[in-house]
Amino acid sequence: MSAAATRLPAAAARGNSAAANWAGDGWTVTKRNLIKIKRSPDMIIFAVLQPVMFVLLFSQVYGGSINVAGTDYTQYLMAGIFAQTVVFGSTFSGAAMAQDLKEGIIDRFRTLPMSPSAVLIGRTNSDLALNAISVLIMMGTGLLVGWRVNTSFASFLAAVGLLLLFSYSFSWVMALLGMTVRTPETINNASFMILFPITFISNAFVQSSTLPTPLRIFADWNPVSALVQAVRELFGNLGTTPVPDTWPMQHAVATVLIGSAVMLLIFVPLAVRKFESVSSR
Repeated sequence: MSAAATRLPAAAARGNSAAANWAGDGWTVTKRNLIKIKRSPDMIIFAVLQPVMFVLLFSQVYGGSINVAGTDYTQYLMAGIFAQTVVFGSTFSGAAMAQDLKEGIIDRFRTLPMSPSAVLIGRTNSDLALNAISVLIMMGTGLLVGWRVNTSFASFLAAVGLLLLFSYSFSWVMALLGMTVRTPETINNASFMILFPITFISNAFVQSSTLPTPLRIFADWNPVSALVQAVRELFGNLGTTPVPDTWPMQHAVATVLIGSAVMLLIFVPLAVRKFESVSSR
């Protein structure tokens, strides 16, 4: 056997070993964060209390005053609550990264023979699990107030998949923000400067057609609006409500897939580079 032929399996083995080590590092950090969540049940409680309050507030208090043409308001509302829940839930990534930097956990990780990206992978994976739990609890709350899925089981799974994909992608944005701010206390104010416009200037709670023209244009091109629209369609909660004549609203599922891919392509490398720079100070 030639020398070149002997080198190829060895190189492949090293490549496989590197990939396995990277996956193992990511799983180790994910498990560490999941254990931390398990030991802090109040984290899960407060993660779901706010969206539950939004459901009750809008469906039971404001629902009688908000009229949506073509469907019942509770059916219309729940997709917006689901989207808001996963977007707000992604802030855990930013807050946790800021806290870990402050407490010196990142410095401890630096002393270990592990991939720098594994810390971020573990952080975003564990927050994805927390978001999945939140969505399941929110669906139970929705069923209690009259929300129903009016499509197939496959469409239901596709809607849940879109919610979790978007939340995972957005958690990388928040992780980068968490490493950019100087203190963990700042992350809440900084994140709300992003979260409030994209969740409330959208079609999550009211039809975008009822908004003033500049806000309506923003809402129709808002990626959160596309997520809400896609989930409404997949759950069968749209009824005969008219769909805005813009590309993101007419192709909501494709918009969410493209937007999530773009966020991952941009913010994963930026977050890893930022992590390497802050951990080398």
